[in-house]
Amino acid sequence: MKSPASASWKAPLKFRMLDIEVDGQRYKDAFTWNPYDPDSEVVMFAKRTVKDLKLAPGFLPQIVQSIQSQLATFRSYEGQDMYVGDKIIPIKLDLQVNHTVIRDQFLWDLNNFDSDPEEFARTLCKDLGIEDPEVGPAVAFAIREQLYEIAIQNVTSARENRISKKGRRAAEHFTPSKASGAALDLMKLFSFRSSVVRKRKEWDYYKPVLDLLSNEEVDALEAKEERSGR
Repeated sequence: MKSPASASWKAPLKFRMLDIEVDGQRYKDAFTWNPYDPDSEVVMFAKRTVKDLKLAPGFLPQIVQSIQSQLATFRSYEGQDMYVGDKIIPIKLDLQVNHTVIRDQFLWDLNNFDSDPEEFARTLCKDLGIEDPEVGPAVAFAIREQLYEIAIQNVTSARENRISKKGRRAAEHFTPSKASGAALDLMKLFSFRSSVVRKRKEWDYYKPVLDLLSNEEVDALEAKEERSGR
């Protein structure tokens, strides 16, 4: 299945949690992690990864440090309300996974605790006939990454508001985040006074875009990424 790419989208992005290079060898990966797992699991994971992928020994401490650093950042926000303000937020997908490029956008209800990124990703891949088993996890990770970024923005804004109240009213300092503004813009298109069924003229704007790349196109994108990463 191949659909023409929309000019309104940027070049496809590869989301990753780790991007490490040692002695000319590069390891890139993206995954989710349970922050309540013991830290010893991080070391075990790093050892298995280095062994299974036959990576240089120098990767071991860097993988451990990268994961632990990200976990420490996440844990620093524990106990705080991470989803304040807008409860309906926009999610955008713009991914390249191997030969598959997928682009989509939709609204995500933070009040619906049954919403599961992994289940959504499996359903999306099934509906679009995507057979590459790596696409589903990448879609789920992209959703979780955006949910996390919005949560951090909310926590940061709440902290700034509490500080500003000491000197002046918080409202004088509060600036809506880009994500919040985008949510409001999308919600205008989903006006609660009108039908939830999208108008025919909006179908092309909202439908997922799926593109299958040739080997030459994949090589060209990877070469471009390597050059931009130098």
